[in-house]
Amino acid sequence: MTERDRDGVADVSTGEAKEAAEVAAEKAGGKSTGATAGEPAGGPGTTGGPAVPEGSGAPEPAIPELVIISGMSGAGRSTAAKCLEDLGWFVVDNLPPALIPTMVELGARSQGNVARIAVVVDVRGRRFFDNLRESLADLDAKQVTRRIVFLESSDEALVRRFESVRRPHPLQGDGRIVDGIEAERDLLRELRGDADLVIDTSSLNVHELRAKMDAQFAGDEEPELRATVMSFGYKYGLPVDADLVVDCRFLPNPHWVPELRPFTGLNEEVSGYVFNQPGAKEFLDRYTELLELIATGYRREGKRYVTVAVGCTGGKHRSVAMSEKLGARLAAEGMETVVVHRDMGRE
Repeated sequence: MTERDRDGVADVSTGEAKEAAEVAAEKAGGKSTGATAGEPAGGPGTTGGPAVPEGSGAPEPAIPELVIISGMSGAGRSTAAKCLEDLGWFVVDNLPPALIPTMVELGARSQGNVARIAVVVDVRGRRFFDNLRESLADLDAKQVTRRIVFLESSDEALVRRFESVRRPHPLQGDGRIVDGIEAERDLLRELRGDADLVIDTSSLNVHELRAKMDAQFAGDEEPELRATVMSFGYKYGLPVDADLVVDCRFLPNPHWVPELRPFTGLNEEVSGYVFNQPGAKEFLDRYTELLELIATGYRREGKRYVTVAVGCTGGKHRSVAMSEKLGARLAAEGMETVVVHRDMGRE
């Protein structure tokens, strides 16, 4: 299982790294011109983009902020990268160090769409890893704002983690896990000394590591929690991606009111009928308060996304009306909220 499989962060193989970097930046709003590492896309002495005639007054491309994540295998690089991705950083995993300047130049040509880039660099690059020192010097010469985050952990903790997932260390070869760890420490020793931030994860769990990354990169803002409120019908099955499920079948069903049956919970008459029933408004008030309490805990534990499923029999009337009101309440509390009606229209 690759780190992409575990965390969903872009994983670039060495044979496709340059092409992937160009495509990624192009999708974000830039245009690829086939620049190579060490040669700026706009020619010598530029920071990317076409050359601007002297005195023309045209603004220069904004150079993205850069974070390089490295450290010991098993120390939490993927978790750190996923945390930055959740904070809005453009994250690339396993990019050969020689291509980091190219990635920054492509980001500069994205017209501000890629303002912050995080690159995971580790020994999986093996023969490419020696190019890191040269790339760092290149970035410094171009005055790129960069930080190096190094994830450290004790030998005992690393051995325990590799054994728990039954995976070999990438450098152990035919030897033991401890042999791979020792070889990796030797390769990373100089980089660790240059790191701007060293985090020892020996005694940290995933939530504690995310909290440390948030403290360094989230600024003064509290980490954002995004909510999806989904209406559904029990007769079509429970949503498999729901974190929380609430049942609205305790309310009278508008399906049995002939003049309301053809409509959905989006209709004002249906919504009014639902919320004029005993307990409907009280339920909305109290469940909103409960979600606010849960959201505080989710943020504290580093959770960024929550799906609240609201169900009724067919997913057409009661659950739709309740989801709309609940989504509006959460949005009014400042939570980024999306309302989805899974089964509306299936009958």
